[in-house]
Amino acid sequence: MKAIHARKLLRPIDPAYSEMFSGRVYTIGKGAASVRNHSAPAENTVIGVHGFLENHCYFTQTYQAPDTELILLTCSNYHIPVSGPTIEEASWQKPIKYLEATIEYDASVLNQAIENLPSTSRVRVHGHSRGGAVIMEAMQQRPDLFENVDVVLEAPVLPQGKLHPLVSALLDPVSHGMWPWVIRLINSAPSTAYGQTFFGKLNPRKRALLDKLFAATRDHLTIVRNIENIIAWMEKTGPESYQHMRHGTILIPKIDRILDREAMLKSAEHSSNAIRIIETGATSHFVTLDSQEWVPSLAHLPELHAKAMGSKGG
Repeated sequence: MKAIHARKLLRPIDPAYSEMFSGRVYTIGKGAASVRNHSAPAENTVIGVHGFLENHCYFTQTYQAPDTELILLTCSNYHIPVSGPTIEEASWQKPIKYLEATIEYDASVLNQAIENLPSTSRVRVHGHSRGGAVIMEAMQQRPDLFENVDVVLEAPVLPQGKLHPLVSALLDPVSHGMWPWVIRLINSAPSTAYGQTFFGKLNPRKRALLDKLFAATRDHLTIVRNIENIIAWMEKTGPESYQHMRHGTILIPKIDRILDREAMLKSAEHSSNAIRIIETGATSHFVTLDSQEWVPSLAHLPELHAKAMGSKGG
């Protein structure tokens, strides 16, 4: 990458979205994990992994039960969308050897969160879009952590998957140096100009979360690196990576104008017979923002083995 382009891409992006948050927030390398307070003794733990240009608030209204411990990942070089708590460095974090703003880096952040934060023995990890790839990569890095973890992959980036042709056509002519200009153009346009095409029917929650997408990262370089890495990860990752997914559900939306739905479905069919593949009803790429009916019940989560619960922090 030319130095002049790198300098443009490193210009900071101001945060534009946050919500009040009651709980503890830990930085893990260039990422973070936020542990929401719960009002009843925790029976289940859910770890949410947001998608490209999203933030962890994607999951907050999906998992509201008072006995659910909700842990929300913030991917590397993304703004932490919280108002209220003091952010602290995790005392148990370990150095991460991967490049920041990649699926591999964020998978390491996720594995450190899984290893140290859940206080229950019934754990689900729920990833949307790019977050699905982060989970699958995390399973490859540390399969031992996922032996009895329930996994939900929602409209996920998957091995041998593809971007939707419309997204590919938009990205192809954009060079590195053009990204700051492109983002300013998008942010100056009303979301109604492109929202319906890519996001499907909008409701108030979707509109609130998706209106400031291009302010989710700390800089433009993270956007470029995320896109390039998503494409590279899908190409290089083979279907054998499904072997570490023992329990869970893959949600395939009826209409997806972000990822190629048919490639997603073809990839998902390499998962084991124990994994449910659910083709949802009238939903967009943002399945659970469209309708929470597709979220699998927490009633039948598997119990973690004692060895997987061996190290707890926080």
